[in-house]
Amino acid sequence: MTVKNAFYAQSGGVTAVINATACGLIQEARRHPEKIGKVFAGRDGIIGALTENLIDTSLESDEDIERLRSTPGGAFGSCRYKLKSLEDHRAQYERLIEVFKAHDIGYFFYNGGNDSMDTAWKVSQIAEKMGYPVVCVGVPKTVDNDLPLTDCCPGFGSVAKYVATSIREAGYDVASMAKTSTKIFVLEVMGRHAGWITAACGLAAENAGEPPHILLFPEVPFDPERYLARVQQCVEQYGYCTVAVSEGLSDASGKLIAESGTKDAFGHSQLGGVGQMVAQLVKDRLGYKYHWALADYLQRSARHLASRTDLEQAHALGVAAVDLALQGKNAVMATINRLADAPYRWEIGDAPLKDIANVERKMPAEFITTDGFHITDACRTYLQPLIEGEDPPPYRNGLPDYVRLKNLAVAKKLGDFVV
Repeated sequence: MTVKNAFYAQSGGVTAVINATACGLIQEARRHPEKIGKVFAGRDGIIGALTENLIDTSLESDEDIERLRSTPGGAFGSCRYKLKSLEDHRAQYERLIEVFKAHDIGYFFYNGGNDSMDTAWKVSQIAEKMGYPVVCVGVPKTVDNDLPLTDCCPGFGSVAKYVATSIREAGYDVASMAKTSTKIFVLEVMGRHAGWITAACGLAAENAGEPPHILLFPEVPFDPERYLARVQQCVEQYGYCTVAVSEGLSDASGKLIAESGTKDAFGHSQLGGVGQMVAQLVKDRLGYKYHWALADYLQRSARHLASRTDLEQAHALGVAAVDLALQGKNAVMATINRLADAPYRWEIGDAPLKDIANVERKMPAEFITTDGFHITDACRTYLQPLIEGEDPPPYRNGLPDYVRLKNLAVAKKLGDFVV
């Protein structure tokens, strides 16, 4: 078998465990020097391939690669950059193949979400059409947990653990002050179209009356009157009310409550501030004092509170991506298959990229209570094992001790390319 180099890139919003995937992938590639030469990482994701800005990971020590397992963020840089259709932007795909040829790259590993799997699928198509053999393997990553054909997505379990912990702790705080001060606390979490992170907040409420009292999902149209009635009921019954709301909350017409009118690089509406909106609504209509918080980057970067299950799966999928490629499996994504709920057992599988690209998995109806304000026991059974286990990073001087790689560039062989 001819020894070819590999290209790995991180895409989209990073997570607390995406570097664990990079760790597993690079370590597994190093175990097969007779089949894989060097692993080049794209600086700032797929843009690194287009601009031929490649990082030579072989120059990093085994010790530093291992330390990636406990480091959040994207060690090589990520990006929000979606390659358009083959027909409209063929030059971009041809450029990728040119870079792959110039650096003898025979394996393409793309670590991301829905749009990234679409890109990996398109690259596999253009490589075939151009007659240049590249094995393309998608590696799942998204805190939104909305990729199909996999039990869960690396990054989600740790976000779930963080938001469930945060709203439980905030609940204790609000309960302490509710008699004479704040009665309403709202936590806004990520989730554009799928309410998985909002649902995870519900894990904190193990018994009736425990926070969060209300969950607002993007899958359930927001009804202000029903919401206000439930808030008032909770305050009268428990003395206070805590709410978790998805950034993608929409009204009955499908209009996003917090849409700003601008778009991100993937063409998605820019969101933010829905937590303040639903909190202010309570103040205006019911007169209750409120506080609200935006979990934002904190929820996806909190490596100190990562789920061990999430971490182990992220690492295993990096290893599996290399193994799938060496088996000759092209245009597939490595997946997690659930074997049992309690105790949770899982195994690695794979699924065709063409069946995953641009498909969003939303919360199933049976995971949301009939009133639309909380999670069912079936949802709790699904979510619970994903947040279990602790694996804190090493600490130095009282703070997490994370690694920063050298990220030395490979010499360029081609001319410039404008992205």
